[in-house]
Amino acid sequence: MSWSTSFPPHHQKHGQVFLSFRGEDTRYTFTSHLHATLTRLKVGTYIDYNLQRGDEISSTLLMAIEEAKVSIVIFSKNYGNSKWCLDELVKILECKKMKGQILLPIFYDIDPSHVRNQTGSYAEAFVKHEKQFQGKLEKVQTWRHALREAANISGWECSVNRMESELLEKIAKDVIEKLNRVNDGDLDRKIEKIMNLAKL
Repeated sequence: MSWSTSFPPHHQKHGQVFLSFRGEDTRYTFTSHLHATLTRLKVGTYIDYNLQRGDEISSTLLMAIEEAKVSIVIFSKNYGNSKWCLDELVKILECKKMKGQILLPIFYDIDPSHVRNQTGSYAEAFVKHEKQFQGKLEKVQTWRHALREAANISGWECSVNRMESELLEKIAKDVIEKLNRVNDGDLDRKIEKIMNLAKL
């Protein structure tokens, strides 16, 4: 696991971005290219390089999600197969609700409706999940709800036939604009707090 090398973890120029993705689908293609684009533009980005994953998300990864200001979720054909990815998504949505974190979905070579309604490859994935978690179907329902919620958020659609470099630049610009708005809001809140203290 590593932060992009442009900035150390607590000194990001534009803030923090967390990437959630299915390694076998996009690690060495779209996700790697997006990470490189964000790094080139000096956007501090957290990407998980750990190929050997256990059953539970590590505390380091949970902290990375909690500290992020923007989470980019790259939905792909096999994202729904991964319990790890689904748990990441649930945590990201929790941070969105509790901390105002921004979630930016990217639909990589997949129809958003497949994610939203768990059809296609996502239907196959959830047949397996329901068999594995027969005594814990509440967990599976939590994953389904998370996918529906995330897929209803405005994001980007990426086809393998689309000009990727142009799309990556547009996504990076969108991320920077979102981070700037978050940072401006943080500054406004700090100023308001100082002004309120001055009145005491």
